[in-house]
Amino acid sequence: MWGTLLNAFTVLLGSALGLVVGGRLPPRIQESVITGLGLVTAYVGVSNAGETGNVIIPLIALVSGVIVGELLRLDARLEGLAGWVHRRFERPSAAALPNDAAVRRARFIQGFVTASLVFCVGPLTFAGSIQDGMGLAIGFEQLAIKSVLDLFASIAFASSLGIGVMFSVLTILSVQGGLALLGSLAGDFMSDAMVSEMTAVGGLILIGLALMLLDIKKPRVANFLPALIIAPALVAAGQALGINLYPF
Repeated sequence: MWGTLLNAFTVLLGSALGLVVGGRLPPRIQESVITGLGLVTAYVGVSNAGETGNVIIPLIALVSGVIVGELLRLDARLEGLAGWVHRRFERPSAAALPNDAAVRRARFIQGFVTASLVFCVGPLTFAGSIQDGMGLAIGFEQLAIKSVLDLFASIAFASSLGIGVMFSVLTILSVQGGLALLGSLAGDFMSDAMVSEMTAVGGLILIGLALMLLDIKKPRVANFLPALIIAPALVAAGQALGINLYPF
């Protein structure tokens, strides 16, 4: 759990620094920063997607996962959570115009949702959190590396997307804390193949997020999140049934 707390602290620190820097940047530079983040996110996504040993597994996981996500409307629920957090902590100004409030709310939701997805779908999130919960040193080391990466990412995101990025720490504590608890209760239950396929699916989801940051397409990225559970479940089912998922 210490790795999760460290990660939460670095995101808070990076977001605070980003808010200070972002207030001094003109909109043109902020837009370019988001484009740069989109390019890096695309690179990380492609790199992670290459971890799969059989592309059919992430294909089935993504297709079935997004059907589940669309039925559950996970994107609307995540945006609703962001809106609730915004209402909870916003201090309305008497001089603010209704349109200004709507713009602030939309920016907060974009920052919260984008940062939450970036910080919580990478391979270090799952493997590191579970192993950290198991008390393994490698788990804390992986989350320490993730914390450094997220520090710089949160600076860039907060400078362009605002304070919503800072509140993504709530998602980090919930997701990584839950995974750490799962690791402490269930032990070493994920094989290398399960982690690899989960990593590949996470990479494909990051590519979808990159398309949004680059303003190419607006996929409902959150609706693909069930695929992160389905991919390792497919591997586990194949192993239990004695099916060779990697014939080549």
